[in-house]
Amino acid sequence: MLEQNQRRSRSLAGRKLSLWGFFFGCAFAVALKPPYVSGARVLRSSPEESSPETYDRYYGYEELSTLLKALALRYPHIANLSSVGRSVQGRELWVMRITAEPGADVPGRPRFKYVGNMHGDEAVSRQVLVYLVEHLLDRYGEDPRVTRLVNSTDIYIMPSMNPDGFQRSVEGDCEGNHGGRENALNQDLNRSFPDQFKTDDVQEDTIPEVRAIMKWILEKRFVLSGNLHGGTVVASYPFDDSASHDVTGHYSRSADDALFRYLARTYADHNPIMRTGRPQCPDTPEETFEDGITNGAQWYDVTELGGACAEQWAWSWEQHLRSSTVHLEEQRMEEPRGASCCGMGPHILVLWRPCFCGMQDFNYLKGNCLEITMELSCCKHPFASALLSEWENNRESLLAYMEKVHIGVRGYVKEARNGTYLPDAIVLVEGINHNVTTGQFGDYHRLLLAGTYNVTASAAGYKSMTVQGVQVVENETTELNFTLTALDQAGSAGIMAPASPPPPLTSRAPISPSRTTTTPGMDVAPSTDGRSAGTTPKPAPAAVQPQDFRHHHYSDMELFLHKISTDYPSIARRYSVGKSVENRDLYVMEISDNPGVHEKGEPEFKYIGNMHGNEVVGRELLLYLIEYLCQNYGSDAEVTWLINNTRIHIMPSMNPDGYEVAQEGDVKSYMGRNNSNNIDLNRNFPDQFSSISEPRQPETVAVMNWLKSSPFVLSANLHGGSLVVNYPYDGGPQGTTAYSKSPDDDVFRMVSLAYSRANPMMRKGHPCEALYPNEYFENGITNGAQWYNVAGGMQDWNYVNTNCFEVTIELGCVKYPSAAELPTYWEENRRSLLQFIHQVHRGVKGMVLDSKDSTGIPNATITVEGIDHPVTSGKDGDYWRLLVPGTYKLTVSAYRYTPVTLYATVPAEGVESVDFRLTRVRSEEIDPQEEDFHAFIKELSSDHGLEQLVRNMATDSSFRYRRYNELSEYLRGLTLNFPNITRLVSLGQSSEVRTIWALEISNKPDKPEPNEPKIRFVGGIHGNAPVGTELLLEFAASLCLNYGKNPAITKLINRTRIVILPSINPDGRELAREKQCASTKGLTNAQHKDLDTDFFGNASNRFVKPQPETEAVMKLILEKGYTLSVALDGGSVLVTYPYDKPVQPVENEETLKYLASVYANNHPKMRLGHARCPDNQANFPGWVVRAAEWHSHMGSMKDFSVDFGHCPEITVYTSCCLFPAAEQLPTIWADNRKSLFSMLVEVHKGVRGIVRDRSGKPISGAAIVLNRGVRVFTGEGGYFHALLAPGSHNIEAVAEGYQQQRQEVFVSSYEAASSIVIEFDMDNHLFGLPREFVVATAAASMTALVITACIIWCVCAAKSDPQKDGFHRLRQHRDDYDDEIRLASMGSKKSLLNHEFQDESESDEDTLYANKL
Repeated sequence: MLEQNQRRSRSLAGRKLSLWGFFFGCAFAVALKPPYVSGARVLRSSPEESSPETYDRYYGYEELSTLLKALALRYPHIANLSSVGRSVQGRELWVMRITAEPGADVPGRPRFKYVGNMHGDEAVSRQVLVYLVEHLLDRYGEDPRVTRLVNSTDIYIMPSMNPDGFQRSVEGDCEGNHGGRENALNQDLNRSFPDQFKTDDVQEDTIPEVRAIMKWILEKRFVLSGNLHGGTVVASYPFDDSASHDVTGHYSRSADDALFRYLARTYADHNPIMRTGRPQCPDTPEETFEDGITNGAQWYDVTELGGACAEQWAWSWEQHLRSSTVHLEEQRMEEPRGASCCGMGPHILVLWRPCFCGMQDFNYLKGNCLEITMELSCCKHPFASALLSEWENNRESLLAYMEKVHIGVRGYVKEARNGTYLPDAIVLVEGINHNVTTGQFGDYHRLLLAGTYNVTASAAGYKSMTVQGVQVVENETTELNFTLTALDQAGSAGIMAPASPPPPLTSRAPISPSRTTTTPGMDVAPSTDGRSAGTTPKPAPAAVQPQDFRHHHYSDMELFLHKISTDYPSIARRYSVGKSVENRDLYVMEISDNPGVHEKGEPEFKYIGNMHGNEVVGRELLLYLIEYLCQNYGSDAEVTWLINNTRIHIMPSMNPDGYEVAQEGDVKSYMGRNNSNNIDLNRNFPDQFSSISEPRQPETVAVMNWLKSSPFVLSANLHGGSLVVNYPYDGGPQGTTAYSKSPDDDVFRMVSLAYSRANPMMRKGHPCEALYPNEYFENGITNGAQWYNVAGGMQDWNYVNTNCFEVTIELGCVKYPSAAELPTYWEENRRSLLQFIHQVHRGVKGMVLDSKDSTGIPNATITVEGIDHPVTSGKDGDYWRLLVPGTYKLTVSAYRYTPVTLYATVPAEGVESVDFRLTRVRSEEIDPQEEDFHAFIKELSSDHGLEQLVRNMATDSSFRYRRYNELSEYLRGLTLNFPNITRLVSLGQSSEVRTIWALEISNKPDKPEPNEPKIRFVGGIHGNAPVGTELLLEFAASLCLNYGKNPAITKLINRTRIVILPSINPDGRELAREKQCASTKGLTNAQHKDLDTDFFGNASNRFVKPQPETEAVMKLILEKGYTLSVALDGGSVLVTYPYDKPVQPVENEETLKYLASVYANNHPKMRLGHARCPDNQANFPGWVVRAAEWHSHMGSMKDFSVDFGHCPEITVYTSCCLFPAAEQLPTIWADNRKSLFSMLVEVHKGVRGIVRDRSGKPISGAAIVLNRGVRVFTGEGGYFHALLAPGSHNIEAVAEGYQQQRQEVFVSSYEAASSIVIEFDMDNHLFGLPREFVVATAAASMTALVITACIIWCVCAAKSDPQKDGFHRLRQHRDDYDDEIRLASMGSKKSLLNHEFQDESESDEDTLYANKL
């Protein structure tokens, strides 16, 4: 009791001071003008560089303000400084917001706060929170833990709630004897919040700090909070007071007592002093706290005026709860006598008599927020020398506590009819008498311990909805979304089936992936950091069934789909993926809670019907399924879960032309089976075992493009003529009828059985006894090739070429039954259709993430040991891998990342979620600016990156056609208005002496930058197709107008050299006339020459001098240095790539086709298959084609660019009409704008680098050979840049006098090119042989010659006659004479000697001597 008495006396002393302060404050309040309490004010200040943190001093108010402003300006991408109000003396209550996108409120991101220095003399918390701000900002992007926390959490940090009190406190005062605890009017801020057991009025004039904080808490709806104090070392949790207001020893339990204890333990366990439970403070050396935590009221009661507050009670809270939960089956929320005023409705602030409590209780009962109080140090205001130690003691605790904001349940509550999110809806957990409410976006976060819960959502005017058996896993979040139906709609409240417990999971990996087990059937969506589980319930009895059963012809089906999409716009979207031969749309109905958007982590599913036009049951069942899903969304639990957690695509008819030919009553004929070209569409897909000779049909091409553009996981193709589920493979290498097993045979059998077993007729295995009496399929399923061999089928193509698993379902023996039989077909297949959709939620799914910044890694490869069929991650890094139950070894790999291998156990029901975090492989340290630019290109390459760029651009367009003079003035105007980024150059003149202009756009247009990629845009090669000219003028204006305003445009211009040639045939343009769609007038130049047939690089191919326009452009192309070229033409809507001349094969075709596809995929009409022109029935896959396959000719500009400029060029045909009306230009610009900007992004990909020798000297003119074919050359400074299709490539560097170098590179479709360095050694070869070998051979040869000469000389000397020796020597003295003779004569020295010194008696020695000379 000693320590309790000491603590009690200290507490009472504080309260006495507060009481006297209250009376004195009242006296002075009249004379003081209440300060203005502002809303959140965002600060603007000049950036100041702060010195490195020294941890050895306290920051006064001015210094703290300066520091926080400087930090906010230095880290604007993650930091935002604002003030929530002012103190009594007018000091700002600063709050630093730290999160990704700090200027926006991101739906679903939980808010967390720390508040420090509430008592002005408890100063450690103030400094520790400053250090925390610096730590989060400085470590972001470097420390994965900090990066993940900042990206996923909306963090608010208030270092000082009582800046006035701090100014009065004294460093070294451990007991608070020098004042500063209270505010400037001597009010204890932690005794000034409304008490839960008594209503009181919060006076703004005496405690403006509390009033500002209360407003802030109510507006922000924080999820978790920490209030930092000093005076001992312990974590205190609610309640801080009790109804009886006993001074100490009364455990005041909250409804979330176990959760509060867990949160307090989290902080205490990571603090080396706190976790001991023995702070050993000098004034209370015997005080202990079990596990370092305590209930607030048990420690001491925090309230003003003691037990007098218990004399009265308020009933407003109970009344508020009753009104809020009237739709929770009139459930009453009883509170004990003295119901909380802290917990009343959000507008109840007019209170009764002076009686106040602490801030943590107010947060819990009033603000949706769980808060605990952390006492950090025994000494309230220790000397600054202790600050580093205090920071070290608390740093890990601060981070660990923040991470607990991501536990429990989170999600959205929205309205069923139109998908509107419902704010202020109530979320109640059964058995816990404490509700939370949704925010402005309908989002909520309910912190919970691990366990199983029943959760209910309710809102005024809507039926409540309960999800039973929600599984919450420790340290993870379960996402639980609610869709509420208005009371005026039919049906009863949705009560969902209890969930089965998930299987136990253990970590088997070196990293800790987040794991989610989800079973379809309840509205529980697994998140990337959480887990949930449930079981599939039976459909609700009240489910609305289709009533109108009939056959729908094309126009009827079109109207039906249109009506559904307009009646249910929040969940249904009709779109077309292309057109049939007879120009009918291939409609798809998308059904999702967020139609039109791929939601990260949500699988995509599809049904396709009526591929054979006379097999109609699938067509009708899919229409009924669409109706069933939409009508029951929000009222039927199963349907609601499926739509909320699956993106469902349904194509009722892939062959609408064939359907119109077919006849009702057809049992097994072929009338209408094929399309209008009499081609069987299910024999028209590329096949892995056979060659398909028939031309690809428009319906086939449209579906192939559709499948390539969406990350489908599971699919079924509905047919008729039997009753069975048929799974891959449909064909085999021998083309015979035999079981052809795919690597995923077990998975295909599992999903096939899911359909057949839910169909009472199919599962029997005897489908059509009257028609085919000997046919039997065990359990109603069969391997395709075992039934009969099919080449060119769609299901095999899906599996082999995409991530999608597809089966073929035969729905009945009769192909076109009468309408009267359709209700029976629906009833037999309804459960099967739903059950098959559930199968998309089997196996393993998750995210592939960068371990540093937690961004998704697209196109990563996920392989399963023992199954030879990898899948790849989507653009957001999400993946799905269907698997049967069992334990698997999964490996994920991605270019420039270290592979990660994990084990995953797939449960018997549901999906196992495993996230992979890959570490990037770095060969050398990357410059921070380069790293930032790589992240920028990656963001623009994502699904929504370019959309966002285009959407954020300033637009003020005025479209019209400009003739030559106006075009010239327009270009001059751009250079005059934007001189710092533009340069206008004359390339030459046309035949009629008009200037051919080139506009260069760059941040340094007058300075060469060989290390930057250079891109060329060309228009107007045909004067009668001027649309390209106008698009390029608008493109140039958009770039200039947005420079310095749009950060993305600014960054692209700063890193790219853009050259725009709007019109290279100005003479032809002057002749052409508007609205002439097919006229050839203006096609040629003034010399009647088609300029696109005039580009020849070899003299042997040219018989006449090139046209002046051609010559001007050829000089530009031959400057080299260009990385990419885009030419705009007209007369169709498609993209062509080299060559125009008939060349087989085309070198580097994969890259050329890929570049064309990038443009097409960003063009809405080409991407969706709507690009066909009325007078041109050509249908190319993706609307991309090699130019020679469309219109073959010689001398084209693109061929010249590739062959002689070493630059790939694509040609874009922008409109069906050559010269459309000017009114159509805005639409054409809208279609092409995103594609044009995609080229500015694409030019930064591929491979780039520098070539130099060992000394570091750059080598210009070196050849870079790509895949042993195409060459590019290094320019000034040794730089090179080459675009390549995604994948692995071999490059060779060749330079005269140097050894050839080889490297293998990997190119990503989402990432900027990483720079490589190629260093040459001197060439070590002579005459084609190694230098060492040649030198050694030469040396050996010379040595042998010398030795031979010596031997000969010795032999000759031995035989020499001594009598002639004197004459011999005499002749040796004639050297000078011999030299003169040699200079004067053309004869040989031997000849001279023979004539001048001939002796008739010449000896053998003489002869030898003469020969040697």
